[in-house]
Amino acid sequence: MNINKTNGPIEGVKIIDMSRVLGGPYCTQLLGDLGASIIKLEPPQGDETRDWGPPFKDGEAAYFMGVNRNKDSISLDISKSEGKKILYKLLNDADVIVENFKPGTMEKWGIGFDELNKTFPKLIHCRVSGFGSEGPLGGLPGYDALLQAMCGWFSVNGEPDSEGIRMGIPLIDLGTGLFASNAILAALLERQKSGLGQFVEVTLFDTGIALQHPHAANWFVTKKQPERVGNAHTNIAPYDSFPTNTIPIYMSVGNDRQFNILCETLGNNELADDERFLSNAQRVKNKGKLREILIRLLSDKDGVKISNKLLKLGVPAGPILDMQGILNHEHTHSREMIIEKDNYYGLGIPIKFQRTPGSIRKKPPTFAEDTKRIFNDLNISTKEIDDLKKKRIIFTERQKIKKN
Repeated sequence: MNINKTNGPIEGVKIIDMSRVLGGPYCTQLLGDLGASIIKLEPPQGDETRDWGPPFKDGEAAYFMGVNRNKDSISLDISKSEGKKILYKLLNDADVIVENFKPGTMEKWGIGFDELNKTFPKLIHCRVSGFGSEGPLGGLPGYDALLQAMCGWFSVNGEPDSEGIRMGIPLIDLGTGLFASNAILAALLERQKSGLGQFVEVTLFDTGIALQHPHAANWFVTKKQPERVGNAHTNIAPYDSFPTNTIPIYMSVGNDRQFNILCETLGNNELADDERFLSNAQRVKNKGKLREILIRLLSDKDGVKISNKLLKLGVPAGPILDMQGILNHEHTHSREMIIEKDNYYGLGIPIKFQRTPGSIRKKPPTFAEDTKRIFNDLNISTKEIDDLKKKRIIFTERQKIKKN
């Protein structure tokens, strides 16, 4: 394989990351893994996820460490005129700014997109927010769990007789970060043609709706509320978790060929010819009875062995693993999905490039650890940094939030 000695496919892109919590930081970490240079510009009190623990390691929350590698950290009060001047210096050679302030905040400080665009016409300004800046809920705050509830996720997640439950992974926040990174890359591509930057807005609300597949697609056709089906699938059968003699497994049987292989492997060829199960539509209609039969056929099987056998025969199946199980799995390590950098352990880069692979160059930063180097690069001397610290423009220690 011919691999260039680069940090990734977007090496040379410079991003000022003014976001906090999850959606924005996840977006910028993804771009940092792909080679972008990320300066994390934190508010004086720091990113609050530094406190979202336990667990902690060396005083930093694991939550923060999970989405802030490959970044340099500084802290600046951009609401003050001297802070804005320094921000403008940072933006002189920047390609992208990412922020998740409440809509209207940057404009109030005189550094909204319209104002920045006058000086930096090539700058791409990406805002991540809960509900966006317009509409009946525009400008209001939002968190992942709230948006899961509002965007219908509780209504499709859980057992049939439950009231619905929150997904254990903050998929709306993470999905928003993915959409934001995709939007930024698209804006960078468009800029190559137009020479111009633009404002990009990605919201948790829009993401929560956009990810409602296949439930929204089903509703457009039937106008019926989807049922909660637990681990099963609304449109496919058998597509569910099943107990075995050892570990429970999950099977995703998506077509008739796979169903035939499943029946043969479980020693019941007649099942594939049963009129109740001849097609996926029939299997969905009779999935309760089919489930009973499959549970009986799997009752004497070793879960790992039978799922591995099915998988090798082309039937998607696998053991239901816990966190330790998947992070210690041999395939996880063969795919380089566990990384270590300077005693920091994290998840690997899920995108594999042939020539320009991404890289983990820096573990998550402590608060404002890169102050001297970053500001010296802006021709701000150590003495000036000290003076700006006294004026409370630059911060190297986290400040407590003032209580009203």
